[in-house]
Amino acid sequence: MPSDSLDTLHDLFIHELRDIYDAEKQLLKALPKMSAAAQSPELKEAFDNHLRETEEQVSRLEQVFSDLSEKPTGKSCKAMQGLVAESNELLGEDANPSVMDAALIVAAQKVEHYEIAGYGSVCTFGRLLGLDDVTELLKQNMAEEEKTDKLLTSIAERLNAAAESGEQSSEAGGGEGGMGANRVRASGGRQSSGGGNRRGRSSSRAKSSNSRTKSSGTRGRSTSKRSRSTARSRR
Repeated sequence: MPSDSLDTLHDLFIHELRDIYDAEKQLLKALPKMSAAAQSPELKEAFDNHLRETEEQVSRLEQVFSDLSEKPTGKSCKAMQGLVAESNELLGEDANPSVMDAALIVAAQKVEHYEIAGYGSVCTFGRLLGLDDVTELLKQNMAEEEKTDKLLTSIAERLNAAAESGEQSSEAGGGEGGMGANRVRASGGRQSSGGGNRRGRSSSRAKSSNSRTKSSGTRGRSTSKRSRSTARSRR
């Protein structure tokens, strides 16, 4: 069983290498789930490619341990456990697909940044310890992590905009429903207005008819008065 003693920089170097090794092994199990959850073909491809890179990184780390006559096992990376747990929790969320892609990039970049920090440290330790050969292997892993991080940033610049549109689309969906309702209300308003105009025209015609009726009644009374007056004159 590997010793937990950290008396020298070499001890810390081995300690951190085991931490990174366990982190990479955990990531091998997490990446397929993230790829399956990704909606964007570009993001899915990035996860699949990084899975293959991670397999190579694990092989390089095993080569490093072999060169150092050390065992890779014996350290559990608690930080990666937490990051993977967050990622698994995220996958259970009910999310808009484009928003989920943006969230997956956040989770992936947290992992990348953690690994870059770890590889940066062991590369420095290896250089100080004069372990040039193993340091070169570690630098290759670090370069791939940095490349993946930059790729994820590039993808995020596009997918985050899609996520924003997705949110707006969802709001617009509600908004579209809202606009639809507005159209109905507007249409109803026009119908109401039209109905009001028809009622107005009907009312005007009714008033006009009433006016004609009253006028007719007035002419009738006037005629009746003239008739009575003529009758009295004859008598």
